[in-house]
Amino acid sequence: MFKRVLILCTGNVCRSPMAEAMLRRALPPGAVQVESAGTAGLIGAPPDAIATKLVAERGLDISRHVGRQATGDLLARADLILVMEAAHFQWVVDPYPSLRGRVFRLSRWNGDSDIRDPYQQPRAAFEQALRGIEAGIAGWLPKFA
Repeated sequence: MFKRVLILCTGNVCRSPMAEAMLRRALPPGAVQVESAGTAGLIGAPPDAIATKLVAERGLDISRHVGRQATGDLLARADLILVMEAAHFQWVVDPYPSLRGRVFRLSRWNGDSDIRDPYQQPRAAFEQALRGIEAGIAGWLPKFA
């Protein structure tokens, strides 16, 4: 059973905060600690306005999220590390090969493809990313049972 999940994207202001909020809502309260960070985290930055609006339309609030950088300690504490892209997988396992068995793409159970970064793109790119995130979370939920 997973107790600590870390979700990674690049800047920690678009994809991973959306996924963090969605996974947290999908799981029983307090059952799993869900966090997010970035491989090139925009430390201290608020979430992207479009990401904030999209998840608000689904009843979630990420407005208080603060971007942060993934660290070795944060990675080591996670039972499961969900990444958005193959490049994020390599970013983790190249310096920390012992974590290889804990790192998977969020889309692992529905095509195992990258969820593209919508940062500084139009709303349509965020909607596409969010569809990928929703599908990815749906694929992972049975693994938490």
